Amino acid sequence: MVRQYRWIAGVIFLCFIALLVPPLWAAETLPNLPPSMFWTAYDVGSTGYVQTATVADGLMKKYKVKIRVIPSGTSIGRFMPLLTGSATYANMGDESAFYIEGLYECNAMGLGPQPLRQVIAPHFVTIMAVTRESGITTPDTLKGKRVAWVVGASTLNVKAVSTLAFANLTFADVLKVEFPSYAASLKGLIEGKVDAAIAGHDAPLLYELGTSPRGCAHVIYPHADKKGWASMQAITPWLGPVLWDDGPSFKKGKPDEVWSYRYPNMVTFEKTSAKEVYALVKAIHEAYPLYKDGHKAMPHWRLEKAGVPPANCPFHEGAIKFFKEIGIWKPEHDQWNQKLIEHMREVKKEWDAVETEATEKGIKEKDFSKLWIEKRKAKGWMIEY
Repeated sequence: MVRQYRWIAGVIFLCFIALLVPPLWAAETLPNLPPSMFWTAYDVGSTGYVQTATVADGLMKKYKVKIRVIPSGTSIGRFMPLLTGSATYANMGDESAFYIEGLYECNAMGLGPQPLRQVIAPHFVTIMAVTRESGITTPDTLKGKRVAWVVGASTLNVKAVSTLAFANLTFADVLKVEFPSYAASLKGLIEGKVDAAIAGHDAPLLYELGTSPRGCAHVIYPHADKKGWASMQAITPWLGPVLWDDGPSFKKGKPDEVWSYRYPNMVTFEKTSAKEVYALVKAIHEAYPLYKDGHKAMPHWRLEKAGVPPANCPFHEGAIKFFKEIGIWKPEHDQWNQKLIEHMREVKKEWDAVETEATEKGIKEKDFSKLWIEKRKAKGWMIEY
């Protein structure tokens, strides 16, 4: 009988402890973190998609939130869900820099400059991937070759344009081959339809290219060629020189001279709740141990580098609040952020004036874009290429 009472008492004690200590499988909670989210990202098969999905998986494991990643092979495909409200966050490339300026896909009446804000901006190395059989090595050797152009993907196309500019070339000096998506352009390398295409340095499809008879290589941008770099950065100022040795077209320990930029950089609209953005950035930071080994690019998501300027857009106030709490946001970062916000206000003011002028003069939609670029050029602002 005594043994029976002891057993009952033991069960009662364990039940009491269970009430005090959450079970190991219980999800953590974070105030203001949405229970479900929709994010857009680059196409399936791209490094941007893999990174985005890896972070989403880490958050879902830690907080049991539901995150659906919507892939798209075009810039506008990643942006439209954000514009329509079917997604709150977009993981972009260069297009986030374009869209705050009202360029490319946003250079149309009814769209224009977008009030985007940066949530987090990892660094990444992208290359002009080429087939080894093409013999392409530096930008000047692209002359007469087949170069990919992805319809609607300004973020890819502008880097192809600036790569050609490095050697004082344009698309008039090469054979332009159009593709419907980023993934399709890389498959074009494998299938022998094109000689060169912009790609993440370790895009999964490049490994397939590397094992194919055509082989995988990349364009090298000599850092000593100051004129070439000046020509390139006049078009894409956000690209910076870097030494890199990782990927199917690189040799470990023997870095080549290429470039890096912010990709995939997560953006949202300025109107998104500061409390929500704060919670999301905190979640990305705290869930890092769960996704850090999911892809070799994940160390670039550490906030020490991904949470400070320069970036493609001003950082969101909710993100800045968390960055300040962990001590990475400095006074000079506030100055950079405010300067870009003021520039965006000036751009929006000019856009509104141009729209009014176009309406009063009866300027047609097809001619509006040219007028906007002329106004931007007169201001000394970035223009389309």
